[in-house]
Amino acid sequence: MKIDEAKIKEILLSEDYISKDDLSKAVEIIKKKKISLEDYLLGEGIITKALLGQAIAEFFKLPYANIEAKPISPKDVNLIPEALGKQLRVVVFAQDAKEVTLATDNPEQKGIAQALKTTFKGKKLKVAYTLPEYIDATFVHYRKTLSARFEKIIAEKTQVATDIIDEIFAEALANQTSDIHFEPQEAETVIRFRVDGVLYEAGRIPQVHYENILNRIKVQAHLRIDEHFSPQDGAIRYKKDDIVLDMRVSVVPTLDGEKITIRLLSQYVQSFSLDHLGLSDNHQELLEKTAKKPYGMILVTGPTGAGKTTTLYAVLKLINRPEVNITTIEDPVEYRVLGANQIQVNQQTDLTFAKGLRSIVRQDPDVILVGEIRDVETAEIAVNAALTGHLLLSTFHANDAATALPRLIDMGVEPFLLASTLEVIIAQRLVRKICEHCRYSIKIKQEEIAQKIPNAKHYFPEKETTIYQGKGCEVCGNSGYKGRNAIYEFIEITPELEELILHNPSTQEIWALARKQGARTLFEDGMDKIKNGVTTFEEVLRITTPPSFTK
Repeated sequence: MKIDEAKIKEILLSEDYISKDDLSKAVEIIKKKKISLEDYLLGEGIITKALLGQAIAEFFKLPYANIEAKPISPKDVNLIPEALGKQLRVVVFAQDAKEVTLATDNPEQKGIAQALKTTFKGKKLKVAYTLPEYIDATFVHYRKTLSARFEKIIAEKTQVATDIIDEIFAEALANQTSDIHFEPQEAETVIRFRVDGVLYEAGRIPQVHYENILNRIKVQAHLRIDEHFSPQDGAIRYKKDDIVLDMRVSVVPTLDGEKITIRLLSQYVQSFSLDHLGLSDNHQELLEKTAKKPYGMILVTGPTGAGKTTTLYAVLKLINRPEVNITTIEDPVEYRVLGANQIQVNQQTDLTFAKGLRSIVRQDPDVILVGEIRDVETAEIAVNAALTGHLLLSTFHANDAATALPRLIDMGVEPFLLASTLEVIIAQRLVRKICEHCRYSIKIKQEEIAQKIPNAKHYFPEKETTIYQGKGCEVCGNSGYKGRNAIYEFIEITPELEELILHNPSTQEIWALARKQGARTLFEDGMDKIKNGVTTFEEVLRITTPPSFTK
């Protein structure tokens, strides 16, 4: 049960979680921005999810069940029959031989303990409060497999296409999916989800029903349903109950039919912070120092899906203050940022990165974020904006930090302009994090490490090292991984590097000097993440290459 905004205001004020001044300011801004109070408070970092839940729990004089910190397993969810659990909106949060703690988002309802007395005979029942989104997330464990649900929908012969799409979207949300793939084959269409950067099969649809599903998605994304031989791109805003989700849709023709890929986008940024990205202390200090400069350029490189935008938004959050005018131009706007002016590229109206950036410069900005530098025109305007007193943040496709400079010069950007404006170049990749619920330590000998990576002694000088792995559990879907973390490569543009850039250097020359000045490779940062128990050898080797193998 979602608690209304008036009640949240009352709770936060009465429990001293927010001041009257903060609340007055919040009310004024949310009216202007047309967003919820909760989105504003979380986006500005005034409160956290845990503090909000704690405040509401205290108001109802109940303990708080932090399901985000202690996820509930499918086994515990199914201790309460599905019909009863959904009717009462209650799940088992914890239990021992004598007591069961029940979590609910509707603490005002009466008779929870009485209704479940026979389910937990002989045990004392205690009720705790949790946030509605956590109750909804745990209810996914009642769900059957997607394929089983597809079969039921088809058997009932209702609105097959609509119901199947709703089930796919609901399952994708529950699994924190970043991309949904509809891949037509001869007899079936395979549905695959990308979770934590890895694709897995989620279900299959008989091919006879795929055309209706394809056409419905095309209609929702404002695409032509009579076009079958050309790629098409569109967008969907999906609304169901309290869920509002923006999606980016791509349709391309293949030999077996039209393939759909849907990217799920978050509506509002709430938890971006440099502290949560996986930066080392040195890297974080350098990024914070650079972000506070009044002008210059911060460039983040890496392939699609490497978390570049997330890093830049974390920088924006750091410098987002009322006295700072932030303007972004993106394709698409992936996250909404309170206090920032965000522009979306629109090819139909000829609003390109270059044209939008020219207009932004005339809007008196302090900080500009360019979603991606794709061409020389955008690169030149961006560099000139950084040269004329703006802090400019952008992304660029390059394999590593050192490669970005020669690529920009090859595009036609003058070396002296790059030398004058660039402050730091960051390369990054995402690795899966070991699941905290099934993580365990093992001792590994140096000889065993040497079988995995070259020059093992350089990274692991001890004869024996403690590393961590995930056993695989219900929380992580038996993968041993849950969530992702970034590994980084930083090149700070020092006076010596500025001098080198003027002479049109190669990637090797740039890296050799950066290395002398303390720069470390993506692989080395990955080795540190392994030592700290964040990820595994397999993950680091999946997305980067040991230095001895690099060109």
